[in-house]
Amino acid sequence: MPKLSSVVQKFILHWGEMGTRWGVNRTVAQVHALLYLSPQPLHAEDIANTLSVARSNVSTSLKELQSWGLVKIVHVMGDRRDHFESLKDVWRLFQVVMDERKRREIDPTLAVLRETVQDLNQKKPADAYTARQLGQMLEFFETTTACYGEIRRLPPGALRKLAKMGGKVTKLIGWKAG
Repeated sequence: MPKLSSVVQKFILHWGEMGTRWGVNRTVAQVHALLYLSPQPLHAEDIANTLSVARSNVSTSLKELQSWGLVKIVHVMGDRRDHFESLKDVWRLFQVVMDERKRREIDPTLAVLRETVQDLNQKKPADAYTARQLGQMLEFFETTTACYGEIRRLPPGALRKLAKMGGKVTKLIGWKAG
């Protein structure tokens, strides 16, 4: 692995810092950044040496990234070691991350909200304030999840076009900033 340019180093360090803010281990995020910027697949030893982190930490990070579907194993002719590469399309990366966050964070929250609202509705007299608050929260999560489901069905190219529409969408639905 060639020496990293200052630009690549800067991005990897920043991505690691951002990872911690997103609730992701710094090394996991740095491994992802390195693989994202690498034009060829890398094996774990190269990753460990390049980032100056323990080989065991790289293995753990690679497993985490694979569990998210952000990194996959590839094989290189003449080399028996596993090599790894990241998804390269940023729009596809976004979709994978959103899918995983929904599965890991939103879906369990929805399940608990549905259960608690159902429990409250079965109790007489129900705590009206709590029922109203949880009902509003449930409606919010169900609405945004349904919206996400519709957007998720878009291919990356259509998602890109939708995102670039920006203010045109608010005009389309007749909303004006107050």
